[in-house]
Amino acid sequence: MPIDQTLRLLAKARGLSVTDIATAIPRAGVATVSAWMRGEKLPGRDQLDALARTFGVPAGALLSELASTLDPARTKGEHELLAAYRALHTKQQGALLEVARSMAKARS
Repeated sequence: MPIDQTLRLLAKARGLSVTDIATAIPRAGVATVSAWMRGEKLPGRDQLDALARTFGVPAGALLSELASTLDPARTKGEHELLAAYRALHTKQQGALLEVARSMAKARS
């Protein structure tokens, strides 16, 4: 899930407004937090740590998607496949993994 969507979901779940979040984050005004939540900007490292504390989640929960989008070893197709996989239900993910494993075995 993209970081902007994660931030919006966490804000909604915690009942926090953009102003509440901006108040809790060093050097982040309402406009900056709004831009993060729209996916127009990315928070810096210190801001990610503050966001994680604000939402009560590990920083890795915010970083996982961000890190995967910045991984230069992944191709565009790999990013698209991962995004599609994440959109599936657990049973569908399992089925997709079975197909991928069987295809990889057949190839070797």
